[in-house]
Amino acid sequence: MELECYPTTERPPEMVAGRPNRAWMDHFAERHPYRCLPLTMANTSGWELLSPLSFTAEWTGGTHQQDIKLTPDHPHPDFHKHAQSHFSHGVLTFHSGYLFRTPPGWSMWVMGPPNHVKDGIQPLSGVVETDWLPFPFTMNWVFTRPGKVRFEKGEPFAFITLLEDKTLHEIQPVIRRMDKNPELRHQYDVWEKHRSEFNQKIFRQDPEATKQAWQRYYFKGEFPEEVAPARQDHVNKRRLKTPKFGG
Repeated sequence: MELECYPTTERPPEMVAGRPNRAWMDHFAERHPYRCLPLTMANTSGWELLSPLSFTAEWTGGTHQQDIKLTPDHPHPDFHKHAQSHFSHGVLTFHSGYLFRTPPGWSMWVMGPPNHVKDGIQPLSGVVETDWLPFPFTMNWVFTRPGKVRFEKGEPFAFITLLEDKTLHEIQPVIRRMDKNPELRHQYDVWEKHRSEFNQKIFRQDPEATKQAWQRYYFKGEFPEEVAPARQDHVNKRRLKTPKFGG
């Protein structure tokens, strides 16, 4: 499979595989949030588009296009092509700089970088049928209150990943009692027992539990020993390919 990326500007933004690190996660004692595998997997399950320059965006709170003021730190010939006030009502618009083409049946999920927190502004998400679309899309953020926000050079302004969405309408959610699935019920009960016992040991400051610090069943793709062997298809580190130049 290929994700085809056609630049629509002479100097398109840099595109890199999603990176796991987040500033707010780094600030925790012992970088505790990185123990949450779903967080780091989300951070790396796509590609980031990076801002080519640093700039400040300020919203007055008004509903007109001119109520957003954009000020680059330094003059840049492509700034007007990168970010602008287009939709009004406090919406800041970025141009991706690419026309993307995905394999048949695959769409592109466009969003802000996962778990990348910015005060005062919120990324908007969109799903685009890039398996046929012959023109690019925009990435939009909406101010949550009047004020200033900063985008630094090299900071991701968009995050893209692929979604095989054409079959979603065929999926029927079904709510069932867990007792109807005895194997799953047993696995859940054993996990719950282990988790409760471990948390009680942590509360009592048990030396062994304190040294272990956290249970790693999900991180390792393991079940408690008496349930089942470890999963062979478990992934705990994403290794996406770096974009390359093609013919």
